[in-house]
Amino acid sequence: MANQTQPAHRIVIVGGGFGGLYAAKELGKSEAHVTLIDKRNFHLFQPLLYQVATGTLSPADISSPLRGILSRYRNVKVLMDEVTDIDPAQQRVMLRNRQIDYDTLIVATGVSHHYFGNDHWKPTAPGLKTVEDALEMRRRIFVAFEAAEKETDPAKRQAWLTFVIVGGGPTGVELAGAIAELAFNTLKSDFRNIDTTETKILLIEGLDRVLPPYPPELSEKAAQALARLGVTVQTQSLVTNIDKHIVTVKRGDEVQQIPARTILWAAGVKASTMGKVLEQRTGAELDRVGRVMVEPDLSIPGHPNIFVVGDLAHFAHQGGQPLPGVAPVAVQQGKYVAKLIRHRLKGEALSAFQYDDAGSLAVIGQNEAVVTLRSMKFSGFIAWFIWIFAHIYYLIEFDNKLVVMIQWMWNYFTRNRGARLITGESLLGQSEIDSEGNYSVASSSQSPVEV
Repeated sequence: MANQTQPAHRIVIVGGGFGGLYAAKELGKSEAHVTLIDKRNFHLFQPLLYQVATGTLSPADISSPLRGILSRYRNVKVLMDEVTDIDPAQQRVMLRNRQIDYDTLIVATGVSHHYFGNDHWKPTAPGLKTVEDALEMRRRIFVAFEAAEKETDPAKRQAWLTFVIVGGGPTGVELAGAIAELAFNTLKSDFRNIDTTETKILLIEGLDRVLPPYPPELSEKAAQALARLGVTVQTQSLVTNIDKHIVTVKRGDEVQQIPARTILWAAGVKASTMGKVLEQRTGAELDRVGRVMVEPDLSIPGHPNIFVVGDLAHFAHQGGQPLPGVAPVAVQQGKYVAKLIRHRLKGEALSAFQYDDAGSLAVIGQNEAVVTLRSMKFSGFIAWFIWIFAHIYYLIEFDNKLVVMIQWMWNYFTRNRGARLITGESLLGQSEIDSEGNYSVASSSQSPVEV
Protein backbone atom coordinates (compact mmCIF):
# COMPACT_ATOMS: atom_id res chain seq x y z
CA MET A 1 0.00 0.00 0.00
CA ALA A 2 1.35 3.42 -0.97
CA ASN A 3 2.49 5.72 1.81
CA GLN A 4 0.20 8.67 2.36
CA THR A 5 1.77 12.11 2.49
CA GLN A 6 1.75 13.60 5.98
CA PRO A 7 -0.19 16.91 6.03
CA ALA A 8 1.91 20.02 6.60
CA HIS A 9 2.16 21.29 10.17
CA ARG A 10 -0.08 24.36 10.54
CA ILE A 11 1.40 27.32 12.38
CA VAL A 12 -0.60 30.48 13.08
CA ILE A 13 1.22 33.65 14.15
CA VAL A 14 -0.84 36.48 15.62
CA GLY A 15 0.91 39.84 15.27
CA GLY A 16 3.35 41.22 12.70
CA GLY A 17 5.67 43.11 15.04
CA PHE A 18 9.28 42.13 15.64
CA GLY A 19 8.50 38.82 17.38
CA GLY A 20 5.85 37.60 14.94
CA LEU A 21 7.67 38.78 11.83
CA TYR A 22 11.02 37.20 12.70
CA ALA A 23 9.28 33.94 13.65
CA ALA A 24 7.54 33.95 10.26
CA LYS A 25 10.81 34.60 8.41
CA GLU A 26 12.54 31.72 10.19
CA LEU A 27 9.59 29.38 9.66
CA GLY A 28 9.58 30.35 6.00
CA LYS A 29 12.60 28.07 5.71
CA SER A 30 10.59 25.07 6.98
CA GLU A 31 8.04 22.72 5.41
CA ALA A 32 5.28 23.94 7.71
CA HIS A 33 2.23 25.91 6.54
CA VAL A 34 2.48 29.34 8.19
CA THR A 35 -0.28 31.97 8.49
CA LEU A 36 0.60 35.42 9.84
CA ILE A 37 -2.40 37.48 10.99
CA ASP A 38 -2.25 41.20 11.75
CA LYS A 39 -4.76 44.05 11.88
CA ARG A 40 -2.38 46.09 9.72
CA ASN A 41 -0.82 45.20 6.39
CA PHE A 42 2.58 46.52 7.46
CA HIS A 43 5.35 46.02 9.97
CA LEU A 44 6.06 49.19 11.96
CA PHE A 45 9.50 50.02 13.33
CA GLN A 46 8.21 51.40 16.63
CA PRO A 47 11.57 52.60 18.05
CA LEU A 48 11.53 55.46 15.51
CA LEU A 49 7.89 56.49 15.94
CA TYR A 50 8.98 59.51 17.97
CA GLN A 51 10.81 60.80 14.86
CA VAL A 52 7.53 60.68 12.94
CA ALA A 53 5.85 62.52 15.82
CA THR A 54 8.46 65.31 15.66
CA GLY A 55 8.67 65.68 11.88
CA THR A 56 12.03 64.04 11.11
CA LEU A 57 10.65 60.99 9.31
CA SER A 58 7.41 60.05 7.54
CA PRO A 59 5.41 56.91 8.38
CA ALA A 60 6.43 55.13 5.18
CA ASP A 61 10.10 55.55 6.14
CA ILE A 62 9.68 53.21 9.11
CA SER A 63 7.01 50.87 7.75
CA SER A 64 7.25 47.86 5.43
CA PRO A 65 4.39 45.87 3.84
CA LEU A 66 4.17 42.44 5.46
CA ARG A 67 3.34 40.76 2.18
CA GLY A 68 6.39 42.31 0.55
CA ILE A 69 8.71 41.19 3.36
CA LEU A 70 7.40 37.61 3.32
CA SER A 71 6.69 37.17 -0.40
CA ARG A 72 9.85 35.09 -0.93
CA TYR A 73 8.58 32.43 1.50
CA ARG A 74 6.05 30.40 -0.47
CA ASN A 75 4.81 28.53 2.62
CA VAL A 76 3.88 31.76 4.46
CA LYS A 77 0.47 33.36 4.04
CA VAL A 78 -0.46 36.83 5.33
CA LEU A 79 -3.98 37.73 6.44
CA MET A 80 -5.07 41.26 7.31
CA ASP A 81 -7.60 40.46 10.00
CA GLU A 82 -8.18 40.53 13.76
CA VAL A 83 -8.13 37.55 16.12
CA THR A 84 -11.04 37.85 18.55
CA ASP A 85 -10.76 34.54 20.43
CA ILE A 86 -9.00 31.18 20.55
CA ASP A 87 -10.17 27.64 21.26
CA PRO A 88 -7.22 25.58 22.59
CA ALA A 89 -9.27 22.37 22.77
CA GLN A 90 -10.16 22.53 19.06
CA GLN A 91 -6.84 24.25 18.23
CA ARG A 92 -8.61 27.07 16.45
CA VAL A 93 -8.37 30.86 16.29
CA MET A 94 -11.46 32.93 15.66
CA LEU A 95 -11.25 35.95 13.38
CA ARG A 96 -13.94 38.52 12.78
CA ASN A 97 -15.67 36.47 10.05
CA ARG A 98 -13.91 33.11 9.92
CA GLN A 99 -11.94 30.50 11.85
CA ILE A 100 -8.50 29.01 11.26
CA ASP A 101 -7.17 25.75 12.65
CA TYR A 102 -3.63 25.45 13.96
CA ASP A 103 -1.21 22.85 15.24
CA THR A 104 1.06 25.47 16.82
CA LEU A 105 0.07 29.00 17.82
CA ILE A 106 2.44 31.95 18.35
CA VAL A 107 0.96 35.08 19.94
CA ALA A 108 2.94 38.31 19.51
CA THR A 109 0.42 41.12 19.91
CA GLY A 110 2.50 43.44 22.09
CA VAL A 111 1.35 46.17 24.44
CA SER A 112 -0.48 49.50 24.43
CA HIS A 113 -0.60 52.63 26.61
CA HIS A 114 -1.24 52.35 30.33
CA TYR A 115 -2.83 55.31 32.16
CA PHE A 116 -2.96 53.51 35.52
CA GLY A 117 -6.73 53.77 35.86
CA ASN A 118 -6.95 57.25 34.33
CA ASP A 119 -8.02 56.42 30.78
CA HIS A 120 -9.99 59.68 30.66
CA TRP A 121 -6.62 61.44 30.30
CA LYS A 122 -6.02 59.83 26.92
CA PRO A 123 -7.77 62.46 24.73
CA THR A 124 -5.62 65.20 26.29
CA ALA A 125 -2.39 63.22 26.72
CA PRO A 126 -1.95 60.78 23.82
CA GLY A 127 0.62 57.98 23.90
CA LEU A 128 2.87 56.70 21.12
CA LYS A 129 2.40 53.15 19.84
CA THR A 130 0.89 53.40 16.34
CA VAL A 131 1.28 55.44 13.15
CA GLU A 132 -1.97 57.22 14.03
CA ASP A 133 -0.57 58.10 17.47
CA ALA A 134 2.56 59.57 15.88
CA LEU A 135 0.61 61.63 13.35
CA GLU A 136 -1.71 62.92 16.07
CA MET A 137 1.29 63.88 18.20
CA ARG A 138 2.89 65.58 15.22
CA ARG A 139 -0.30 67.52 14.57
CA ARG A 140 -0.54 68.70 18.16
CA ILE A 141 3.13 69.68 18.39
CA PHE A 142 3.09 71.84 15.26
CA VAL A 143 -0.43 73.19 15.89
CA ALA A 144 0.90 74.45 19.23
CA PHE A 145 3.48 76.67 17.53
CA GLU A 146 0.95 77.86 14.94
CA ALA A 147 -1.60 78.72 17.65
CA ALA A 148 1.07 80.53 19.72
CA GLU A 149 1.94 82.64 16.67
CA LYS A 150 -1.66 83.96 16.59
CA GLU A 151 -2.21 84.27 20.35
CA THR A 152 -2.06 87.82 21.79
CA ASP A 153 -2.54 86.92 25.46
CA PRO A 154 0.96 86.24 26.95
CA ALA A 155 -0.26 83.62 29.43
CA LYS A 156 -2.20 81.69 26.79
CA ARG A 157 0.73 81.97 24.39
CA GLN A 158 3.06 80.49 27.00
CA ALA A 159 0.62 77.61 27.55
CA TRP A 160 0.82 76.84 23.84
CA LEU A 161 4.62 76.95 24.07
CA THR A 162 4.72 74.58 27.06
CA PHE A 163 5.17 70.88 26.38
CA VAL A 164 4.83 68.31 29.17
CA ILE A 165 6.07 64.76 28.61
CA VAL A 166 4.97 62.29 31.28
CA GLY A 167 7.45 59.46 31.75
CA GLY A 168 11.25 59.54 31.75
CA GLY A 169 11.95 56.24 30.02
CA PRO A 170 13.52 56.01 26.55
CA THR A 171 10.39 57.22 24.72
CA GLY A 172 9.93 60.22 27.01
CA VAL A 173 13.61 61.17 26.83
CA GLU A 174 13.64 60.86 23.03
CA LEU A 175 10.46 62.92 22.65
CA ALA A 176 11.74 65.65 24.98
CA GLY A 177 15.06 65.90 23.18
CA ALA A 178 13.44 65.98 19.73
CA ILE A 179 10.96 68.71 20.70
CA ALA A 180 13.82 70.74 22.19
CA GLU A 181 15.74 70.51 18.92
CA LEU A 182 12.62 71.66 17.09
CA ALA A 183 12.03 74.65 19.34
CA PHE A 184 15.60 75.83 19.81
CA ASN A 185 17.02 75.03 16.37
CA THR A 186 14.72 73.97 13.53
CA LEU A 187 11.86 76.46 14.08
CA LYS A 188 13.64 79.43 15.64
CA SER A 189 13.68 81.48 12.39
CA ASP A 190 10.30 80.35 11.03
CA PHE A 191 7.92 82.55 13.05
CA ARG A 192 7.51 86.32 13.30
CA ASN A 193 5.34 86.90 16.38
CA ILE A 194 6.85 84.35 18.74
CA ASP A 195 10.31 83.41 19.87
CA THR A 196 10.35 79.60 19.84
CA THR A 197 13.36 79.60 22.19
CA GLU A 198 10.90 80.65 24.92
CA THR A 199 9.40 77.16 24.68
CA LYS A 200 9.25 75.24 27.95
CA ILE A 201 9.72 71.47 27.80
CA LEU A 202 9.11 69.56 31.03
CA LEU A 203 9.91 65.88 31.43
CA ILE A 204 8.10 64.37 34.43
CA GLU A 205 9.41 61.13 35.97
CA GLY A 206 8.09 59.43 39.11
CA LEU A 207 11.36 57.74 40.10
CA ASP A 208 14.57 59.42 41.19
CA ARG A 209 16.19 59.57 37.73
CA VAL A 210 15.42 59.39 34.02
CA LEU A 211 16.06 56.12 32.19
CA PRO A 212 15.63 54.03 35.38
CA PRO A 213 16.70 50.70 33.78
CA TYR A 214 20.06 52.18 32.76
CA PRO A 215 23.16 52.44 34.97
CA PRO A 216 22.92 55.52 37.26
CA GLU A 217 25.91 57.23 35.63
CA LEU A 218 24.27 57.05 32.19
CA SER A 219 20.99 58.33 33.62
CA GLU A 220 22.91 61.31 34.99
CA LYS A 221 24.59 61.93 31.62
CA ALA A 222 21.19 61.76 29.91
CA ALA A 223 19.77 64.31 32.37
CA GLN A 224 22.74 66.60 31.74
CA ALA A 225 22.32 66.29 27.98
CA LEU A 226 18.60 67.11 28.27
CA ALA A 227 19.44 70.18 30.35
CA ARG A 228 21.89 71.35 27.68
CA LEU A 229 19.12 71.03 25.10
CA GLY A 230 16.79 73.16 27.22
CA VAL A 231 14.62 70.44 28.79
CA THR A 232 13.58 70.75 32.43
CA VAL A 233 13.65 67.35 34.12
CA GLN A 234 11.48 66.81 37.20
CA THR A 235 12.14 63.50 38.95
CA GLN A 236 10.33 62.04 41.97
CA SER A 237 7.25 63.78 40.60
CA LEU A 238 3.84 62.17 40.14
CA VAL A 239 1.11 63.41 37.81
CA THR A 240 -2.07 63.34 39.88
CA ASN A 241 -4.47 64.99 37.43
CA ILE A 242 -4.78 66.23 33.86
CA ASP A 243 -7.78 68.48 33.30
CA LYS A 244 -8.51 71.36 30.93
CA HIS A 245 -4.87 71.46 29.88
CA ILE A 246 -3.63 71.82 33.43
CA VAL A 247 -1.18 69.16 34.60
CA THR A 248 -1.17 68.69 38.37
CA VAL A 249 2.14 67.36 39.64
CA LYS A 250 2.94 66.28 43.19
CA ARG A 251 6.54 66.24 44.39
CA GLY A 252 6.77 65.35 48.05
CA ASP A 253 4.41 67.71 49.82
CA GLU A 254 4.54 70.27 47.01
CA VAL A 255 1.71 70.40 44.47
CA GLN A 256 2.28 72.23 41.21
CA GLN A 257 -0.21 73.07 38.46
CA ILE A 258 1.31 73.50 35.00
CA PRO A 259 -0.71 75.10 32.16
CA ALA A 260 0.25 73.22 28.99
CA ARG A 261 -1.56 72.81 25.71
CA THR A 262 0.55 69.85 24.61
CA ILE A 263 0.78 66.88 27.00
CA LEU A 264 2.35 63.66 25.78
CA TRP A 265 2.17 60.30 27.56
CA ALA A 266 5.19 58.00 27.85
CA ALA A 267 4.70 56.65 31.36
CA GLY A 268 3.67 53.04 31.04
CA VAL A 269 2.32 50.12 29.03
CA LYS A 270 -0.31 47.43 29.43
CA ALA A 271 -0.66 44.17 27.56
CA SER A 272 -2.89 43.75 24.53
CA THR A 273 -6.32 42.20 25.00
CA MET A 274 -4.96 38.86 23.76
CA GLY A 275 -3.35 38.45 27.18
CA LYS A 276 -6.80 38.36 28.77
CA VAL A 277 -8.05 35.95 26.10
CA LEU A 278 -5.17 33.58 26.82
CA GLU A 279 -5.88 33.79 30.56
CA GLN A 280 -9.54 32.91 30.06
CA ARG A 281 -8.98 30.12 27.52
CA THR A 282 -5.80 28.47 28.82
CA GLY A 283 -5.65 29.43 32.49
CA ALA A 284 -2.41 31.32 31.86
CA GLU A 285 -1.24 33.58 34.68
CA LEU A 286 -0.90 37.31 33.96
CA ASP A 287 1.32 39.87 35.67
CA ARG A 288 0.02 43.23 36.94
CA VAL A 289 0.10 44.83 33.46
CA GLY A 290 -1.49 41.83 31.76
CA ARG A 291 1.58 40.14 30.28
CA VAL A 292 1.49 36.34 30.06
CA MET A 293 3.77 34.37 32.40
CA VAL A 294 5.57 31.93 30.12
CA GLU A 295 7.66 28.79 30.56
CA PRO A 296 11.44 28.74 29.90
CA ASP A 297 10.67 27.77 26.28
CA LEU A 298 8.16 30.67 25.95
CA SER A 299 5.15 28.32 25.92
CA ILE A 300 2.10 28.67 28.14
CA PRO A 301 2.00 26.23 31.11
CA GLY A 302 -0.06 23.20 30.18
CA HIS A 303 -0.15 24.18 26.48
CA PRO A 304 3.18 23.29 24.90
CA ASN A 305 1.92 24.24 21.42
CA ILE A 306 0.98 27.84 22.34
CA PHE A 307 3.82 30.34 22.56
CA VAL A 308 3.90 34.00 23.57
CA VAL A 309 6.77 36.21 22.39
CA GLY A 310 7.74 39.86 22.50
CA ASP A 311 6.25 42.52 24.77
CA LEU A 312 3.24 40.33 25.68
CA ALA A 313 5.50 37.69 27.27
CA HIS A 314 6.61 37.91 30.91
CA PHE A 315 9.83 35.89 30.81
CA ALA A 316 11.47 35.86 34.26
CA HIS A 317 13.65 32.75 33.96
CA GLN A 318 16.86 34.69 33.45
CA GLY A 319 17.90 36.73 36.47
CA GLY A 320 14.46 36.72 38.12
CA GLN A 321 13.27 39.93 36.45
CA PRO A 322 11.12 40.07 33.30
CA LEU A 323 12.98 40.90 30.11
CA PRO A 324 12.54 44.48 28.87
CA GLY A 325 10.02 45.28 26.16
CA VAL A 326 12.54 46.14 23.45
CA ALA A 327 12.98 45.03 19.85
CA PRO A 328 16.05 42.76 20.36
CA VAL A 329 14.14 40.68 22.95
CA ALA A 330 11.20 40.19 20.57
CA VAL A 331 13.49 39.38 17.64
CA GLN A 332 15.44 36.75 19.58
CA GLN A 333 12.26 35.21 21.03
CA GLY A 334 10.61 35.01 17.61
CA LYS A 335 13.67 33.31 16.13
CA TYR A 336 13.96 30.95 19.10
CA VAL A 337 10.35 29.75 18.93
CA ALA A 338 10.68 29.19 15.18
CA LYS A 339 13.84 27.16 15.76
CA LEU A 340 12.17 25.19 18.57
CA ILE A 341 9.21 24.30 16.34
CA ARG A 342 11.52 23.17 13.54
CA HIS A 343 13.43 20.97 16.01
CA ARG A 344 10.18 19.45 17.32
CA LEU A 345 9.03 18.62 13.80
CA LYS A 346 12.24 16.61 13.43
CA GLY A 347 11.74 14.93 16.80
CA GLU A 348 14.62 16.89 18.35
CA ALA A 349 14.84 18.87 21.58
CA LEU A 350 16.10 22.41 22.15
CA SER A 351 17.35 24.00 25.35
CA ALA A 352 15.45 26.83 27.08
CA PHE A 353 15.45 30.35 25.69
CA GLN A 354 18.34 32.57 26.76
CA TYR A 355 18.35 36.25 25.88
CA ASP A 356 21.70 37.55 24.64
CA ASP A 357 21.67 41.10 26.01
CA ALA A 358 23.98 43.16 23.81
CA GLY A 359 23.02 46.39 25.60
CA SER A 360 20.57 49.29 25.66
CA LEU A 361 20.39 52.51 23.68
CA ALA A 362 18.59 55.83 24.11
CA VAL A 363 19.07 58.98 22.06
CA ILE A 364 18.64 62.43 23.57
CA GLY A 365 19.43 64.66 20.61
CA GLN A 366 21.92 65.30 17.86
CA ASN A 367 25.34 64.00 18.98
CA GLU A 368 23.78 63.04 22.32
CA ALA A 369 22.90 59.48 23.36
CA VAL A 370 23.62 56.91 26.05
CA VAL A 371 24.51 53.30 25.28
CA THR A 372 25.42 50.20 27.26
CA LEU A 373 27.17 47.47 25.28
CA ARG A 374 27.64 44.46 27.52
CA SER A 375 30.13 45.75 30.13
CA MET A 376 30.92 48.99 28.26
CA LYS A 377 29.13 52.31 28.66
CA PHE A 378 29.15 55.20 26.20
CA SER A 379 27.63 58.65 26.04
CA GLY A 380 27.81 61.65 23.73
CA PHE A 381 28.79 61.44 20.06
CA ILE A 382 30.13 57.86 20.13
CA ALA A 383 26.92 56.62 21.72
CA TRP A 384 24.88 58.61 19.20
CA PHE A 385 26.78 57.01 16.30
CA ILE A 386 26.24 53.52 17.77
CA TRP A 387 22.53 54.32 18.17
CA ILE A 388 22.30 55.32 14.48
CA PHE A 389 24.08 52.15 13.32
CA ALA A 390 21.88 49.89 15.47
CA HIS A 391 18.62 51.42 14.24
CA ILE A 392 19.65 51.30 10.60
CA TYR A 393 20.61 47.64 11.12
CA TYR A 394 17.21 46.67 12.56
CA LEU A 395 15.15 48.41 9.87
CA ILE A 396 13.61 45.62 7.81
CA GLU A 397 14.03 46.53 4.14
CA PHE A 398 16.90 48.07 2.21
CA ASP A 399 14.87 51.00 0.88
CA ASN A 400 13.89 51.94 4.48
CA LYS A 401 17.54 51.80 5.53
CA LEU A 402 18.59 54.02 2.61
CA VAL A 403 15.80 56.59 3.00
CA VAL A 404 16.25 56.92 6.77
CA MET A 405 20.03 57.24 6.42
CA ILE A 406 19.64 60.03 3.82
CA GLN A 407 17.03 61.82 5.96
CA TRP A 408 19.28 61.68 9.00
CA MET A 409 22.29 62.98 7.02
CA TRP A 410 20.22 65.87 5.66
CA ASN A 411 18.90 66.69 9.13
CA TYR A 412 22.40 66.51 10.62
CA PHE A 413 23.85 69.11 8.29
CA THR A 414 20.82 71.40 7.88
CA ARG A 415 18.91 70.94 11.19
CA ASN A 416 15.84 70.88 8.95
CA ARG A 417 12.94 68.44 9.30
CA GLY A 418 11.03 67.90 6.11
CA ALA A 419 7.99 66.06 7.49
CA ARG A 420 6.57 69.00 9.49
CA LEU A 421 3.07 68.61 8.09
CA ILE A 422 -0.09 69.25 10.07
CA THR A 423 -2.73 66.75 8.97
CA GLY A 424 -6.17 65.84 10.27
CA GLU A 425 -9.64 67.33 10.33
CA SER A 426 -8.65 70.64 11.93
CA LEU A 427 -5.50 72.16 10.48
CA LEU A 428 -5.40 75.46 12.35
CA GLY A 429 -5.75 74.26 15.93
CA GLN A 430 -9.11 75.98 16.47
CA SER A 431 -12.14 73.76 15.96
CA GLU A 432 -10.64 70.84 17.87
CA ILE A 433 -10.61 72.99 21.03
CA ASP A 434 -13.97 73.07 22.76
CA SER A 435 -15.42 75.84 24.94
CA GLU A 436 -13.60 74.48 28.00
CA GLY A 437 -10.25 74.33 26.25
CA ASN A 438 -10.17 70.58 25.71
CA TYR A 439 -9.18 68.71 22.56
CA SER A 440 -12.18 67.23 20.81
CA VAL A 441 -12.05 63.45 20.80
CA ALA A 442 -13.81 63.47 17.41
CA SER A 443 -10.96 65.30 15.73
CA SER A 444 -8.37 62.79 16.92
CA SER A 445 -10.53 59.81 15.99
CA GLN A 446 -10.57 60.73 12.32
CA SER A 447 -8.32 58.71 10.06
CA PRO A 448 -5.29 60.96 9.52
CA VAL A 449 -3.68 61.53 6.17
CA GLU A 450 -0.49 59.47 6.03
CA VAL A 451 2.35 61.59 4.67
